[in-house]
Amino acid sequence: MRTTPENDELVADPATPAPPRRGVGAAVLGRLVIVLAVLGLAGGGIWLVTKASAPVASPTTMEIPALQVKAADVKPGSIAPVNATLAGGGTQQTTPQQVQPKPGKDPLAAWSDRAARATNIPARALLAYGNAELAMRQMQPNCKISWATLAGIGRIESNHGQYGGAVLGQDGRPSKPIIGVPLDGSPGVKAIGDTDGGQFDGDAAVDRAVGPMQFIPSTWRRYAADGNRDGVGDPQQIDDASLAAARYLCVNNRDMSAASGWWQGILSYNNSTEYAQKVFGLADDYAKAVAASK
Repeated sequence: MRTTPENDELVADPATPAPPRRGVGAAVLGRLVIVLAVLGLAGGGIWLVTKASAPVASPTTMEIPALQVKAADVKPGSIAPVNATLAGGGTQQTTPQQVQPKPGKDPLAAWSDRAARATNIPARALLAYGNAELAMRQMQPNCKISWATLAGIGRIESNHGQYGGAVLGQDGRPSKPIIGVPLDGSPGVKAIGDTDGGQFDGDAAVDRAVGPMQFIPSTWRRYAADGNRDGVGDPQQIDDASLAAARYLCVNNRDMSAASGWWQGILSYNNSTEYAQKVFGLADDYAKAVAASK
């Protein structure tokens, strides 16, 4: 383990794997994940959130349910994954097609069903990743973040909202809350006292990371995002969590289609080279699989 000179927060050393520890309700292998979350407060208009300040380092833990995923053999900063696009043509700079959905039906439903067959990702999770991409294309077009990158993170953090045997419902919420290990200062874990009275994590003693994209309660409380436009920012709801993660990765107008910007973004989400290489491999494979299914 080491601390960063910039923020003196405890982070996972890319060269040193974190020790095994117990998760919630079952013994699982894991490692320290440092999640830096920027979340916008719910705002008016479709997919819009209020402007938030730059993110602050926020340590958190999550049992990674993708330890069997092979890290891509790629040098950090050398290349970005295939940058998949949605409903906009050949490049992500294009404006999304103005699809008029049927009442109660998401305009990305047909795409998500096809992509689900190609990737084995739940279609409901793909809707969240895809709509987060489209939202950021409107709010920060220069970021060029891809649904596939969000899907790579979602796979590592919670198996797309299915961690611990949960089932991702059509409302975008897992059948049981996804909650990380107690941040109680035990080996390999940062000590963070309770900041939410157990409101988000059910623990009134210490904080725990919550939801499909794993945010600590204090960060979520400050920057909650309303991705599904229901007027509530819920870290357990995958639309909200995906949009929040996208906003963080796009902070300071980062270009997530460029090699340097992509690696900077992922390593800020979790300062581990192995983690970033796993997300790279997943994002690249997802994008290629969906492209080949057309």
